[in-house]
Amino acid sequence: MNNKDPHQLTRVPSGIKGLDDILGGGFFGGGLYIVEGPPGVGKTILGNQICFNQASAGSKVLYVTLIAETVGRMLLNIKSLTFFNESEIGEGIVYVSGFSALKERGLNGLLHLLRKEVGSRKATTLIVDGFASASDHAQSHEELKLFVQQLQTQADAADCTVFLLTNPSEHTPSSEETMVDGIINLKTTIHEWRSARELCVRKFRGSSYLQGVHSYDISENGLTVYPRLETLVSPNTDVNGELQRVSSGNSRLDEMLGGGFPARSATMLIGPSGTGKTTIGLQFLSLSTASEPGLLLGFYETPARIHLKAKAICPSMTEQLDAGHVQILWQAPTDQFLDELADRMLRDIKRRKVKRLLIDGLGGFKKALRARPIEPFFSALVHELRSQAVTTICTAEVMEIVGPTITVPLQGLSDVTDNHIVLRFVESGASLYRIISVLKVRDSAFDSDLRQLSFSAAGIELAESSASAKSILPRLSPKTEPTLTQE
Repeated sequence: MNNKDPHQLTRVPSGIKGLDDILGGGFFGGGLYIVEGPPGVGKTILGNQICFNQASAGSKVLYVTLIAETVGRMLLNIKSLTFFNESEIGEGIVYVSGFSALKERGLNGLLHLLRKEVGSRKATTLIVDGFASASDHAQSHEELKLFVQQLQTQADAADCTVFLLTNPSEHTPSSEETMVDGIINLKTTIHEWRSARELCVRKFRGSSYLQGVHSYDISENGLTVYPRLETLVSPNTDVNGELQRVSSGNSRLDEMLGGGFPARSATMLIGPSGTGKTTIGLQFLSLSTASEPGLLLGFYETPARIHLKAKAICPSMTEQLDAGHVQILWQAPTDQFLDELADRMLRDIKRRKVKRLLIDGLGGFKKALRARPIEPFFSALVHELRSQAVTTICTAEVMEIVGPTITVPLQGLSDVTDNHIVLRFVESGASLYRIISVLKVRDSAFDSDLRQLSFSAAGIELAESSASAKSILPRLSPKTEPTLTQE
């Protein structure tokens, strides 16, 4: 990095969503950075995205390619991306091929070309694409180190930020890696039937940064990076003050909870399919208003099906949907990864100031897990929702339809959530009954008696007392008493 006083170093934002957050605000002006990864991971797109973002801010940019592909063909490949602005080419951005200079005159010829072009164009950003070709032309590691050192000296003198786009080195660390100011690694991994793009900052001088692996995506907008949620959220987000209550939308469930859900709390609603989990969630959302909007994040039931269900069993929810007080964020469970889902949801929560949230189907998060543990992610998500004053219900389906054992899905999440409600089926005689019970309300008294649950045109109805549940349960064998186990 340049030899200026570190307190005077200026940040150079990449303009790439999420990447600057990982870097603590962007790159440092005059720094030398490596962006490495195998073919197809998006290095050239990232380099061009930085170029156009810098040019749009008024900077002069030089893009030097060392690959055999012509500049025209490269531009043709990125022309459809939204950041591409043809009017910047030749003005804010100049593209130069360094392939011939490198092939004919080696590293000294390339260095001369870079010095001349940066100086004549007063470039403050330099991209060298295909730097692996320069490494291949080096006669020795010492020659390559000298080239990088001289390039760094030039960049320092010109206050020009340099990015070297290259393939991963076979030597770890390579000679140039020990000299540069930062290294960003891009790669693609395969998880079951789908691929995932991952970004990792391996080195970054002059500032703290978010370590570890982060997801990124390539779309018509170029690269979008999604920092791991647990690296962004401060653990100290609890809000002190008098305990307030938020109605569930069902007066008898409110009584069981000791007056409703504690405000800003997260509730786990567990039960097999068909017991009424989503319906309870819809009743909760039906109390949303313009000043306290609601959001439904769903994975399995499309918005059209949610509308039909609300119309059939929770008419008041239909009114809130029509008024725009509740919105539906639907996501197919295999389309995105955890941090993308969280980013999409939290942006909507902050934009609309959502106060009631239903996450319908935590199994959708499970499908986005890959090999990553969910507990740190979900803990960070709950803390962030609490800091945004959101009261949350999460539904989770269990495998057992009828029986004495209920396997709690997604091990570890029960420790993170504040309240637990269990719904289950009970067989008695020739009939099948639904039973609801409150297992936990954090830091609050509650009614743990079992209640019979049934459906009506108005939605979920709970028995006034535990009498009907008691009339069913005595007929059960002592061996069928329910127990909870971890998945």
